[in-house]
Amino acid sequence: MEYVITPPRAVAVPVAGSDKGFPVRRIFCVGRNYAAHAREMGHDPDREPPFFFTKPADALVTGGAAMPYPTMTADVHHEIELVVALSGGGRDIPVEEANSLIWGYGVGLDMTRRDIQAEAKKMGRPWDMAKGFDHSAPIADLHPVTETGILEDAAIWLDVNGTRRQESTLKALIWSIPETISYLSGLVMLAPGDLIFSGTPEGVNAVQRGDELHGHVDGLSDLHVKVV
Repeated sequence: MEYVITPPRAVAVPVAGSDKGFPVRRIFCVGRNYAAHAREMGHDPDREPPFFFTKPADALVTGGAAMPYPTMTADVHHEIELVVALSGGGRDIPVEEANSLIWGYGVGLDMTRRDIQAEAKKMGRPWDMAKGFDHSAPIADLHPVTETGILEDAAIWLDVNGTRRQESTLKALIWSIPETISYLSGLVMLAPGDLIFSGTPEGVNAVQRGDELHGHVDGLSDLHVKVV
């Protein structure tokens, strides 16, 4: 088939220690998946069903590139997360089979225009422009699960200008990675190339131009990004 315009470029995340990239199909994000973060956002952290929102694939910021401060906001928040990259998919995936779909992991940031999100919540409107704006998903290089093993209890933290802002462990997730994959596959058919941002610990806060963010999950390449 010939196209009437030039097709958009394929989006990929670099693979650590390699000249290859992981092609990205879709980005799913889990909301309020740490109890302490749910509390700081004013919600009950009990094990209610998980909920999801999405970001466009071209919101990813890779290779240590800077993140431009977004327009039409005065309150941009950082949310450090473990990112799960899928090499398999399907619908209604059993929890015990979910880990077999994981290609690898990375460290990511779900950047949020909090003021726009708050207004959307108040008016009962979608969060799309609060979460899915340009450059809203900085991500470090991915590591294959064959190198890392299955991550279940790794430390996760974020420093801003050298000061610790967020810190927890993957063990504190309300919904584990396999449970998250299984539940999400009941809502949509997952496929190779999908990324899942698995949720953020407590301590989310605003960033300013010039801030330097340093994100970490044990066993993975650290994420370094500057807000400009």
